[in-house]
Amino acid sequence: MQKLNFPQFEYRFKSTENKVSIFDVIRKKFIILQPEEWVRQHCVHYLINEKKYPKSLINVEKELNINGLKKRYDIVIFNPDGSILLIVECKSYDITINQNTFDQIARYNLALNAEFLMVTNGLNHYYCQMDTEAERYQFLRDIPNYKKA
Repeated sequence: MQKLNFPQFEYRFKSTENKVSIFDVIRKKFIILQPEEWVRQHCVHYLINEKKYPKSLINVEKELNINGLKKRYDIVIFNPDGSILLIVECKSYDITINQNTFDQIARYNLALNAEFLMVTNGLNHYYCQMDTEAERYQFLRDIPNYKKA
């Protein structure tokens, strides 16, 4: 797999029926390793190990309903009160992040109402903070580290 622009982490692989899987510490199971999953797992470990977000506040690959359409977000981090702090949209490392990617996460955020957004393809990372009153986002250099309430 492609080397990504994230810190290295200890990953576990398993091979069955000629398919390689990687262990997901949030879902607590092996997931078939595809390029987007490689990016997602690196991002999860970055959020846990570098940004210090507790695993208990992280949710991965869950379904949400947007205007009657079923969609799946990649990573969500909750605040301790249950509101959503951060949505992360992961793309494969061979996908260029463009306006469509930001439109996608913005649509997800209409339903989820997160304070921060992150878009990554593992090589390039973009961070935004939502300004709900002005209905726009402001680009940031990074997302904040976890702060206990």
